[in-house]
Amino acid sequence: MAQADYSHFTIGVEEEYMVMDPRTRELKSHEQFIVKEGEKRLKGRVKAEMHQAVVEVSTGICKDIDETHEDIRNLRTVISNIASESGFLVGAAGTHPFSPWEQQLITDHARYSEIINELQQAARSNLIFGLHVHIGMENRGMANHIANSTRYFIPHIFALSTNSPFWEGRYTGYKSYRTKIFDKFPRTGIPEMFDSIEEYDRYVKLLVKTNCIDNAKKIWWDIRVHPVYNTVEFRICDIPLTAIESTTIAALFQAVCAKIYKLRTKNMNFIQYGRHLINENKWRASRYGIDGKMVDFGKEEEVDTKILISELLDFIDDVTDPLGSRHITSLVAPLMQLGTGADRQLTIFNQTGKLEDVVDYIAGEFLSTPATLSAFKAP
Repeated sequence: MAQADYSHFTIGVEEEYMVMDPRTRELKSHEQFIVKEGEKRLKGRVKAEMHQAVVEVSTGICKDIDETHEDIRNLRTVISNIASESGFLVGAAGTHPFSPWEQQLITDHARYSEIINELQQAARSNLIFGLHVHIGMENRGMANHIANSTRYFIPHIFALSTNSPFWEGRYTGYKSYRTKIFDKFPRTGIPEMFDSIEEYDRYVKLLVKTNCIDNAKKIWWDIRVHPVYNTVEFRICDIPLTAIESTTIAALFQAVCAKIYKLRTKNMNFIQYGRHLINENKWRASRYGIDGKMVDFGKEEEVDTKILISELLDFIDDVTDPLGSRHITSLVAPLMQLGTGADRQLTIFNQTGKLEDVVDYIAGEFLSTPATLSAFKAP
């Protein structure tokens, strides 16, 4: 039997970085200087976000995971250099440990003004930093099928990304408080299943017709068939501390999509679970990261999250070699041993009791590769 063709499962990654004052370690408006300078060096790869202390970058359409990693590393290096040259500090975490959102300036842009006008304080306080991963699809019908089936796995991968334990100077008790902040927006979280792409399109048309939205980009689910690109977009994750963690998460999303595709080519599928069940695991991941338990709905029992993540690795094992990503997905085990970004932030805080030291750690990790992953061979 011919092997499935995975070449259309390209990867695109968007990362959101925090811009800070190196003296106070607080978030600080860069007055779009980093964006303007970034556009000179990284054409079409850098843009402003709603808050002026945020910079968003995007990779190109990457053919494989090594190209993805190289692109992410280059983006981080260029943005870090620009920030340093202009007297700023950059870092990657789902929330800033202590800067109050009330003091942050909003970017002067019609789209952001419209969102602020509609969502009010929910939008103004949405000072969070995420990782979005796009996986290329052969067509929108297959994209809808894969989005339906991969919903089950996104809490497991999200748990690995948790990197926002602090908010406005407090330890929140969550490994990802970012997700709780974003819950205030409409049309967020785990989506329902759609029986077909035509059903999804009818849903979007209804929202537009009834003035709920003016375009499908205002559907901010944790996973969605992208309204413009021929991709499935995963939006659930906190921005990780390091480039290799972002790369690993992208590799997992790609592999899960490829495995569901492989099953479909054999007239098989992974069991579909309802939103209400998957949300239970999402909540557990946001609260406990990789150190808690999730529900195995097939067994109808709690299982350690790390065990479920290991089972996920077994599930995708047969597609990692065709994708050329085994050397990256094999990093999941040492990453779990190292701890998520939230775990490492909390370690620093427990050692020193100073959130400024946590910020220094976040900034110091921005261009690093954890020693635990020293066996990784960069392309």
